[in-house]
Amino acid sequence: MNFRCCRLPDFRAIPRRDYLLALLSGIMLAAAFPSPGLSTLAWVALVPLLLTLHRRTPGQSLVLGFVAGLVANLGIFYWVNIVMTTYGKLPLIASLFLYGMLAAYLALYIAVVSWLVRVADTWRISSVISLPVAWVAAEFVRAHLLTGFPWASLGYTQYKILPVIQIADLAGVYGVSFLLVFTNAVCSHLIRGFVCKEQCQYPLKSAAILAVLLFCTVWYGLNHLNELDTGAVARVALVQGNIPQDVKWDPTYVETTVATYERLSREVTSHGTDLIVWPESALPLFYQNDPVYAGRMRGLAKELETSLLFGSPAFERDSGKVRYLNSAFMINAEGTDAGRSDKQHLVPFGEYVPLSRLLPFVNKLVVGIGDFVPGKTLQPLQSSIGSVGVLVCFEGIFPELSRRYVAAGSRMLVNITNDAWFGRSSAPWQHLSMTVFRAIENRVPVARAANTGVSAFISSRGEIEQATALFVEAAIHGEVRLGKGTRTLYGQLGDLFAIICLGLTALGGCLIVWRRCRS
Repeated sequence: MNFRCCRLPDFRAIPRRDYLLALLSGIMLAAAFPSPGLSTLAWVALVPLLLTLHRRTPGQSLVLGFVAGLVANLGIFYWVNIVMTTYGKLPLIASLFLYGMLAAYLALYIAVVSWLVRVADTWRISSVISLPVAWVAAEFVRAHLLTGFPWASLGYTQYKILPVIQIADLAGVYGVSFLLVFTNAVCSHLIRGFVCKEQCQYPLKSAAILAVLLFCTVWYGLNHLNELDTGAVARVALVQGNIPQDVKWDPTYVETTVATYERLSREVTSHGTDLIVWPESALPLFYQNDPVYAGRMRGLAKELETSLLFGSPAFERDSGKVRYLNSAFMINAEGTDAGRSDKQHLVPFGEYVPLSRLLPFVNKLVVGIGDFVPGKTLQPLQSSIGSVGVLVCFEGIFPELSRRYVAAGSRMLVNITNDAWFGRSSAPWQHLSMTVFRAIENRVPVARAANTGVSAFISSRGEIEQATALFVEAAIHGEVRLGKGTRTLYGQLGDLFAIICLGLTALGGCLIVWRRCRS
């Protein structure tokens, strides 16, 4: 067997110009995400990289893809240093090392895609076909491998471009990513064919297909945006307490925290509300067994004659052991408990330490109670406006959870979160951008309450109808149009489109490795 397919690439044979083009692609990719949020760049960000790949070997393409991916992810995820140094109390050098490791891991996906595209090109399979399929496959794998990390998939850059992202109710964010990458591939073919005067497969045919896809996408989007929303109206209030992260779990600060939320809730209910939403862990104690504060919460809901949804840790006893959960509680307008919803998808190193027995020296980055465990069942909560699906913290970036809540009858999604640990960075806006897609995918509104912002109302069309500023006390009120109870194509089929792309990529990858290793 010949193992030439496993040879390391010759780094020195790659011209400096190609490294600079890969660097440019990485910078443009990072700039397309919030913030600065230059979303237009996502349509052409990969073009500089693609212009280098056809001149290089597959191994060299792997290197150039890694360079582009590394630069992009260093730019997108710079804020992890705020989390690790400010709240994890890690030394800066350790934080920078872990930050670099995260960026390098995520860069591997773009590197492998670049390698696959270049090998496919040697088989005369155009990058117009191979690139968008392989890119979507890579995003899907990243969203599920090692507990999953779908943060900053390319399609999220378009969260403000409403006519384009309405197709998310057909194929999710992956459909938007596919369109963006397809556009990049076609643009690179046009530049090669008509500017660089190089031989290139079917640039005009590819351009015609792109024009049809863009027309259909925008036509579909505008039709949905122009539809009259006839969903039932619910009056919802979001309360943003702006509790500093360094005192959030301080027992001496509990009274101040609760009093702040009570005051803001009373102020906003002058408009009349059906549901008030407080953020994740707004009540920094065990609501289950604290009669004083539990009584105050029930009394507040009864006084204001509204359902009250809030975050609070919970516990369960299981075989003599205590299990801690990150939960949301609902109190109805009569002042009685209406249910609890437990977080399903936990944040590694934020809410628990993976392989803690092997890593006894590693602590959680977020101060609070002990390690959390995931909830056993996905449980929508019943309120005066009907069934509500609750996404706690970064559960909002996992589309499968939203689909399950809607399938279980939820006509509105609520995202409660505490983004204080991101500081004044772009992370809260990146987090918000992903929540927009959960609304469109399921055609239900999303009400988002964040401790320090961004709190927002998002319509079933993905419109951000109201949003708060960061690090201010705020209470906003809105009339929300509930979902109609019908499931979208995406809601029924899930990530079938991405799975097909993954299957095609896996098949192609296996054939590539088999053929190269036998040649």
